[in-house]
Amino acid sequence: MVSIARKNLFHDLPRFIVAQAGITFAVGLVTIQTGILRGFTRSTSLLVDTATADIWVASEDMRHLDLTLPIPYERVEQALEVEGVERAEPLIIRGSVWRQGSNKISPVDIVGLDAEGELFRPTPMLQGDFSDFEQPYTIAVDQTDLSALDVNEIGDSAQIGALDAQIQGVTSGMRSIISSPFVFTSLTNARAFLDSRNFAPTNVPSTPPQLTPTSPISFVLIQAQPEQDLETLKQNLEEALPGVRAVTQTELSEITQTHWQNSTGVGFILSLGAVVGIVVGTVVVSQILYSSVTDHIKEFGTLKAMGSPDRFLYRVILEQALWMAVAGYIPGMTLCLVLSSWALRAQAVQILISPLMASGIFVLTLGMCSGAAIFAIQKVTRLDPAMVFKS
Repeated sequence: MVSIARKNLFHDLPRFIVAQAGITFAVGLVTIQTGILRGFTRSTSLLVDTATADIWVASEDMRHLDLTLPIPYERVEQALEVEGVERAEPLIIRGSVWRQGSNKISPVDIVGLDAEGELFRPTPMLQGDFSDFEQPYTIAVDQTDLSALDVNEIGDSAQIGALDAQIQGVTSGMRSIISSPFVFTSLTNARAFLDSRNFAPTNVPSTPPQLTPTSPISFVLIQAQPEQDLETLKQNLEEALPGVRAVTQTELSEITQTHWQNSTGVGFILSLGAVVGIVVGTVVVSQILYSSVTDHIKEFGTLKAMGSPDRFLYRVILEQALWMAVAGYIPGMTLCLVLSSWALRAQAVQILISPLMASGIFVLTLGMCSGAAIFAIQKVTRLDPAMVFKS
């Protein structure tokens, strides 16, 4: 049986190569579309997942990470007084405008963090240190955004709002598909950049003004005390702090991911592409197997005339389909892994291909090819062994 299946496959090598190209394309399309969807989803909550907080406190009007209203800085001190809170740190996330020497402007997201804090760290830092953020008007950007922001290295400068900013740090992997380039800096620097329109060009302070209790921030990151129930702590925070909403880090990540998946239609488009890949692969394999059976119809008739049961012939065809699945899956998945690695290095675009996902696509490929074999099996089922003796 094995020799018959293999001989049928390699009898017409050009046809076999075409079949494998079709399966490889289908595997690649399904894998890339699914990987991009998973990478896109993960990317939308990158800042949330970077933190190590237990709870995020935001405005009661918050819809997701990128759509919220500011809350006053005094909420940090108030949160520390709530029973069960171990640590509280402020975080600012707001959009601004980046201007380089060429006078071209680009949108950026200012991320102001507590340089001495522990709950949010844009790691890894390839160059620089978090303590550098305490210097006036210093920033860090991701290595993949250097060219887009028209800068090259540590020491280069640009303008954010109406203030000059100097690069003192370079991060890695802090790039989101849906966001503008992130600019990391201290809380005081971030507030100064965002408020710079209020500074007269000739009266820029040498050091950024300190935050006051009413200074607007975006979130308060909370670390709970050991053994503290998070649901209880969320309720305590919402009762103690006026006008806020408290969610766990996992909840905020899910809220943000769900918003971008459902409201933008990206999930539907990428899923549709994966379905197209399955259809294309199934059609190609069906045509190849059907043609192979047609070309060897007399051989199958001879086997039936000799008394071979139908299940034996079905196994031959199914084995052909499984060999085609394996031969198409290996180069398809290899190509996808190479492409995902390149995309991550070149553009920090995540095409997430986990071992579980790769295994699932292998099973899907086997099912696709096995399903395609049904058409060929039907032809053998209706085969009349007497045709062998006809001229």
